[in-house]
Amino acid sequence: MLAKLKKNYFLLISTFLFLYFFLNLLDGERGLISYFEKKNILQNLDNDKINISKKIEELEIKNSLLTNNLDLDYIEILIRQKIFVRKK
Repeated sequence: MLAKLKKNYFLLISTFLFLYFFLNLLDGERGLISYFEKKNILQNLDNDKINISKKIEELEIKNSLLTNNLDLDYIEILIRQKIFVRKK
């Protein structure tokens, strides 16, 4: 038995090393599966960032309409939305 193990020692060691590196390539914190999960999370966060920046731009535009130079048309639109008054 020991004679066969000594003859196939290199084959056994190389097989275990191959399996070890292959499993670590796929699994683990730095593995291939984790890479794709993190890539998906990054894409979702980029989409959220774009949506939030669009909302901020809209709010800045609305805020600029209510600051120093009052836009009376915009104020009228706000009043109509809040009070539900409709002119014919």
